[in-house]
Amino acid sequence: MATLALNQVKKSYGIGPGALQVIHGVDAQIADGEFVVIVGPSGCGKSTLLRMVAGLESITSGTIQIGERVVNQVQPAERDIAMVFQNYALYPHMSVFDNMAYGLRIRGLDAAQIRARVDAAARILELEPLLERKPSQLSGGQRQRVAMGRAIVRQPQAFLFDEPLSNLDAKLRAQTRLEIQKLHRELGITSLFVTHDQVEAMTLAQRMLVMNAGRVEQFGTPEEVYERPASLFVAGFMGAPPMNLLRHASGVRPGTVLGIRPEHLVIGDSGWDTVVDSVELLGAERLIHARLGDELLTIRVSAQRAIPDLGQALRVQPQPEFIHTFDAATGLSRS
Repeated sequence: MATLALNQVKKSYGIGPGALQVIHGVDAQIADGEFVVIVGPSGCGKSTLLRMVAGLESITSGTIQIGERVVNQVQPAERDIAMVFQNYALYPHMSVFDNMAYGLRIRGLDAAQIRARVDAAARILELEPLLERKPSQLSGGQRQRVAMGRAIVRQPQAFLFDEPLSNLDAKLRAQTRLEIQKLHRELGITSLFVTHDQVEAMTLAQRMLVMNAGRVEQFGTPEEVYERPASLFVAGFMGAPPMNLLRHASGVRPGTVLGIRPEHLVIGDSGWDTVVDSVELLGAERLIHARLGDELLTIRVSAQRAIPDLGQALRVQPQPEFIHTFDAATGLSRS
């Protein structure tokens, strides 16, 4: 295991004035054994950043340090990391055992060491009954566990996960998230996990790096990011549904954007005058989408509450202690 340090890491394509800069000076200090999620929308640079840590992309400037070693010029195979990809990348003609053992054979480990490592990983991932099967005989979730097992047997200093759950259905994604959490508890290996899915980020991360257009918007625990977003981007991206961001509601000062999460709005006899636009039924709760002048407001309520009619007038009161304010010009939090 090892610490992982990114210091002013930048990436550009091309040279000179016409170069396209895609990563703009990322700084992150990741502790030994920490599980950090890089989250952001498609095209924000999160996979590019991960590939630079892996050595699959060169960096333009800055340093990447794994443990005590700066690895800018170190080949991927010599960085002592293991990567799990979205597409599994299993050899179709090999058994599960041989897929997991292949990298160890290349490194010259003897048969007894290979058997011990593969068996140990198979026990952790509950793959023991599947070791003789070929990938075509496995479900998507089982294939992803084999890919994780192949990474585990290497006993690397760090794991890098590049959207490994994207090809799974919703039920399998939830199940595999639990397996990854269990895996990290048991092994305690420093991990970087890339996803565009905020639910994955919130449930897996010890800390998360929220990226936007190649820049870090916020680096903190899930609680810090959700409860104290550093910018309008973070407030609008993290949360399902996202935070309400209002510019024209009563009480909003000029030059300021007011933020309030849907669960922190109370329907009652006072507050903002809104009109119901639509209602989403989500099992134990409901989302009421209402018009507040020319802005849309989302209110989260219990399923025990009567469903309002479309076009019905509602008075909605924000809970003052949960109001956030942002500078309209810079997008930064003022709270």
